[in-house]
Parts: sequence; C-alpha cells; structure tokens
Amino acid sequence: MAAALEELRGGGGIVFGAPGRNADEEEEDDSPAVLLSVLVQHGQVGLCFYDSEDSSLHYMADAPDNHDLHLLARVIQEVGPHVIITSAKQERCMTRYLQQLGSNPHHKPEVVTYPYVDFGLEVGKQRLLSAHLPFLPEGISEKEKMSYLSSCITFDSPLMLRAVGALLKCLDRRRVGVELEDSSVGVPVLQFHAYTLKGVVFIDRDTYSVLQIFKSDLHPSVYKLQSGEKEGLSLYGILNRCRCKFGSKLLRQWFLRPTNDLAVLHRRQEVIRFFSSPRNSDILRTLQASLRNIRNIPSLLRRMSLSHTKVTDWQSLYKTVYSAVCIRDTVRHLPQSIKLFGDISEGFSDDLHYIASLISRVVDFETSLEENRFTIKANVDPSIDEKKRRMMGLSDFLTDVARRELEHLDPRIPSCCVIYIPLIGFLLSVPRLPSMVEKEDFEMEGLDFMFLSEDRLHYRSQRTRELDDLLGDLHCDIRDMETAVMTQLQNAILERSTSLHQVIDLTAELDCLMALSSASQEYGYTSAKLTSHRKIVITQGRHPLLELCSPVFVANSFHSSETEGRVKIITGPNSSGKSIFLKQVGLIMFMALIGSDVPAKEAEIGLVDGIFTRMQSRESVSVGLSTFMIDLNQMAQALNNSTGNSLVLIDEFGKGTNTVDGLSLLAASISYWLRKAVVDVPHILLATNFHSLLQLDLLPTNRLLSFLTLETAVDGDELVFLYQLKEGICRSSYAANIATLAGLPTGLIHRAVEVSEHYRTGKPIKRTDKESSDEQAKRCRSVVEKFLNLDLDDKDLDLQSFMKDELLPSAGELLNHS
Repeated sequence: MAAALEELRGGGGIVFGAPGRNADEEEEDDSPAVLLSVLVQHGQVGLCFYDSEDSSLHYMADAPDNHDLHLLARVIQEVGPHVIITSAKQERCMTRYLQQLGSNPHHKPEVVTYPYVDFGLEVGKQRLLSAHLPFLPEGISEKEKMSYLSSCITFDSPLMLRAVGALLKCLDRRRVGVELEDSSVGVPVLQFHAYTLKGVVFIDRDTYSVLQIFKSDLHPSVYKLQSGEKEGLSLYGILNRCRCKFGSKLLRQWFLRPTNDLAVLHRRQEVIRFFSSPRNSDILRTLQASLRNIRNIPSLLRRMSLSHTKVTDWQSLYKTVYSAVCIRDTVRHLPQSIKLFGDISEGFSDDLHYIASLISRVVDFETSLEENRFTIKANVDPSIDEKKRRMMGLSDFLTDVARRELEHLDPRIPSCCVIYIPLIGFLLSVPRLPSMVEKEDFEMEGLDFMFLSEDRLHYRSQRTRELDDLLGDLHCDIRDMETAVMTQLQNAILERSTSLHQVIDLTAELDCLMALSSASQEYGYTSAKLTSHRKIVITQGRHPLLELCSPVFVANSFHSSETEGRVKIITGPNSSGKSIFLKQVGLIMFMALIGSDVPAKEAEIGLVDGIFTRMQSRESVSVGLSTFMIDLNQMAQALNNSTGNSLVLIDEFGKGTNTVDGLSLLAASISYWLRKAVVDVPHILLATNFHSLLQLDLLPTNRLLSFLTLETAVDGDELVFLYQLKEGICRSSYAANIATLAGLPTGLIHRAVEVSEHYRTGKPIKRTDKESSDEQAKRCRSVVEKFLNLDLDDKDLDLQSFMKDELLPSAGELLNHS
C-alpha cells in the first residue's frame, strides 16, 4: 500500500518500462518507421506523427481525453509508433500511462522526453515554417508560406502545433530518412494528412461552429463570472438532459467524437428506443432520480488513496453506491437483450452491496458531521466502545475528584474543577484571586502551574497525574483507533475500486442515453435507420434548433443516392432558407452519428466519414489571413480530404472576391468533383446566388448533378417565402423585394432596379447627377430666345454685360453637365 501511495503522490523520478532516454543522450540507430509526438494538458490531447515510409506528417486536432487516456491509447494502438516524443514536464496521468505502456510485452515503443520549452507554441510555428517542405512553390515569402500552410494543417489546435514543433526537432536530430545525405539536407515532409481514429467521423472546428453544435455564452450572473461561460442555444444545449456531471461530460465526448461504428450506434439506439416509449416513462423517472445521487467516484477514490477523505466524501460514496445498487435492481427487471442493461446487471457486482452495507454498519454520519471528523458506530470495535463509555462517564467522576481536591487547597479559593484537554491531559482549574498579580503569586504548594486562561489558573496535581496514568489520553486514543478503522475501511473499498469505476462508466452511458430519449420524446424525433450504404434519405426533415424558435417550420426532404443526385445546387432568393436547409441536413447527419433520434418523419442514413463545410466566414488575427483566404482554406479542406462517403456543405462560396473570379472558382470546384469516379464523389449540398453558373452553362452535364430551389410567391410588389424545396432553378434573386422588406428607401430601390435592368440588357447606364437631354435643350432655347430679343440698335445696350451675365454662365453650366 505504501508503494502505491508513493506512486500516486508522484514521488520519485519517471522510470519508463520502455527503453526511454533523454533527448541529449540519443544514440544513432536505424530510423523507426513512425515517430509520434504527444502533449497532454488539462484533459486535452494534442498529437501528430511522422511516417518515414512516405515522408508524411499526420496531425490530429486537439481532443478531450479521460484520466486513463483512452483516446491516446487507441491512437497508439492504431498507429503503432516506434518512438513516442513527449514533454519532460507532464501531467500525472501521462506518467502513469507511459509506465503502463512500458510494461506491455507486445509493444514497447522508445520514449523520448524533451524540455517543456521545446513544446512552445511559437517554437512549433517557427519550426514548421523552417521545415524542409519540397511541395512549397519556389520563391515563396514567409507570409505566403504561412498562408499556404494554413490550408495544409489547422492552426486552431495549439497542443497539436506544439507537438509538431517537438516532432520536427526529433526528425532533425535523428536525420530520419536522410542519414547518408549531407547535413544541409533536411528531413523532407512531402504531405500533410488530417488523422482521425477508425470509426471516428472527421468534423473540424468551423463545422462545429457553423452548425451550432456547441455555443458558449457569457454567464449573466455576476456570481458566476469566474466560470465565465454557459451553454447557449446549441444542439448540445437542447439534448443535454443528463442528471449528473460525468453524464454531461461523456455526452460532450460523444459530440466531439461522432462515430460511424454501426455496433456502437445500434447499442445506443436500442436504449433510446426503449426509453422513448411512453409505457417506460415511470422507469425512466425512477432511474433518473437515482442518477442524481451518483457522485464523482474517481475523485473520491483518489482522495481515499491519499487518506484525504472528508466526512462529506463518505456521505457521497454511500449515496453513490446505494443508488448504484438501486439502479442495478431496477435494470435487472428490464429486457436483458438490450446490451447496456445486460452490462449493468452483470457489471454492478455484489461488491457494491458489500461496500454499501459496510459503510452503513461502520460510519456514524450524524456524529461525524457534528464533530467534523470520521467517527464509527457502536458495536464496531469493543475497545473503542469501552473508551467512549469512559469518556461519557468522565463528567460526574471529575466533579467528585474536584470536590476532594478543593479540601486540600488554600481556603481563599472558593471553588475548583478538574478538566480534560486533549493532548495535555487532566488539569485542576481554579479562579484567579485579586491578590494574584505577578507570576510568583500563582505558585501553590503541591501544585505545578501550567498556564493562565480567562482569569482561571490551571495546575497539574498529584491526583491529575494519577488520572493521566489511569485513563490515559482518551480523546486522542479514540481518534487514533477510529482513524485505524477508517484506514481498514478505505483499504476494503479500494480493493473493490474496479467495480466502482465500472459504475461510473455504465451510469454515465445510461444517463446520456436517457437524456437523448427525453429530448426525443419532447421534440418528436424518430429513430433513423443506419446503414453502411452510400445513400441518404431524409423524409420531412426539420432543423432541430430553428423549429424551437419559430412558431411555424416547413419540413423538407433530402435524397442522395449512390449513383444519382449526389451534387445538389440550390438557388433561391436571399432569406428563402437555403442556408437553413444546408445546416438542417448537416445537423440531422450529426445527430445520427452520435446515435440520437433525428428530427424527421423517416430517415435512412448511410454513415459518412466526415462532414466538411464552407459556410461561415471568420476572421483570424493569429494566422493573419484575409476572410477570403480562410474561405479558400475551408474549400481546400473539403476538396483535398473528402471521400465518396463524406458530406460537404457549401454556402455562397466565391462571393468574397471579384464576381468573375469567384464564379470561376466555384464552377471549377464543382467540376473537379464531377470529373471523379462515381464512388469518390461525396454528398454535396451547395447554395449559391451565382445564377450565371447555370445561365452560362459552366457545369458539365452529369447524372450526379441536380438542381433545387425554394419556392416563393409574388403578391403584387410583395415577395412571400414558402420555404418549400422543389426541383428547379431560380431565375431571379428578388433582391429588390428583399430590400423592400429590409426597409431601404423606395427611391433607392427603384434606381437599383433600373441599373440592374440596364446592366442585364446591355443598355448604357446614365448617372443620376447629370441633367437629361430635354433639360439641356430647354436651357439652350432660353438663352437663344434672350439673345434674339435683344435690340441691337439700342445705344444703351451693353452686349458685353449680356454675354457675361446670361450667355457665359449658361454655357458653363452646360459644359459642366456634359
């Protein structure tokens, strides 16, 4: 036990079972095939690895992991690295994991530790910029290189970027793949690849943001300013009905790691289907009531192993174990064909009942709370019971002793008492007399003065010494003996900690699935049919967030088969619902990938391996890229990484630059996908207002291509949105009608319509600040008439003044307006 406690306290140096060594003591040997760099901080894991076979660098976006680093373990199991690079300054969970990894006889990677400074964020970026990247264009500047690299590797994962820096340092030191080359030749990185675990669907940060899967808002309460944020209107916010914190934590992990593993999803679906049935609502409420009492067992066990257990911890543990037993007893009456129910019935072993009954028999919670320390009940330890009886009868006995002591004291002392003080023992306490001023006045024959407190003098006498010898330090003895009992109880519980950890894992899963079933019942969701085919059919789908905010929501269907209609181009007026439909499809797909029911009448979902979006432009001060450059990066991500099993959502791509250039890029991107083999074309939903894309016939004819629009109706000058999707093409953007709805001035709108019409028909557009030809002719006639009316025979006629006052100003105005 002592060795285990020492390990948990983090004592001693790091000793890896693998042939680890310090970076400065690296030996030259054959280069390994795969080098993996990892950094773990605050429950997040960032990693990357280099494969020397094809000189490729694979990176994984920062992701949350639990205290056992299950995610990291899965990555290492899949990748099988020969070398693991990590920081010398690491969290305890990482130290523990590496020690366990070193004891694995089947796979013992070499562990290399670098100083923490080598994992700096700026250090990582600079090493990336100075790396040997042969694919970069020649003569590229530093700023251009950053822009180019931002389309190859995400800069939104700081832990991963820091791990990249350490990986590049290790590659450079070991000269991986270029051992025989000149020292000036760097280790080449020929390509970058985004890495995702098998069964985990790729979704980047921009997609999470634009689909509003998570949304953090500042907390309005001044008392929660330190916590900073709360969940706003988001998919996670409306589905998270979890009753305990670790249930919410697990649900967030499901959201961050959606899966296309059919076995996992079917396991979740069968539980949600069971609890979504109205006849099982009573069972749902019973189990949720028990879940409220489940506490954070790993933290409790950790404090217990360090002997830092508080009275409240014992209460929490007892409630947790008791509630777990209640959950097990309830679940055992449910269909055991549902795998989670069977796992709970078997996994919640009799150890739980043993722990609950043991705590109930031993711990005296009422007295423990009063004294704020661990106390035990009667009949647990006879010797402790005997000492407590002595303590309880001590008051009357000490009163009798004090009466006898008073008979031998100075007659001037009116009274005395015998008191017991823990750690000091029994003392005689007498009141201080007025004559007792100096310390010498406190001396009494046969008594040893101890201290003065609140005008009472405390002495040790022969009789109090006898009491110390007879009774001993009762209070401390009782505390020590009860502490020994607590240690025995802790050891008995820690021996069964595996059962307790299983309680957390299974109750968290149960909590998440009951939360999803509650949301499904309330919002009218349906269970999706999940398949491995490349086909998506959504009948009367709804946007899960917008339908909560809108009094009326028009449902729309979506169909994408394996060989037809995989690339859908949606046109329609602004505000007609194009973006909403794109997000609706994305959210329904995402909900299916976490096992949730979906907002639709029916749904058959062919599982995808990634969801890519180019929908929301965002600024990036840290990378220093323009909005359009970031749009291009998002599009490049979709073009380079999507497969025939991906979903791609594109909204208004190309509008951030010159119209012709934007239209050309959009047409080229669509054509790039359409030229691929049918099995390599992803499901694509594209919304655009570039009507020239269709009018100029810029796209090839292909059965994979289909056109959709959202219905509208024009009632006089008013545009009415029907929000109903149908096949076809929208011929007008109805910008003037939208501008009228937005409240723009009527004259401005009329002028805009006039300019638009002239531009479309090729007519010349006249500026509004010039006079019309009729007005100019009228002005000319006026000047001529004035000139003809002049009497040239008049001696008083001042022709020069006339020219100056009438003719020249008019001519000047005409010249100015011409």
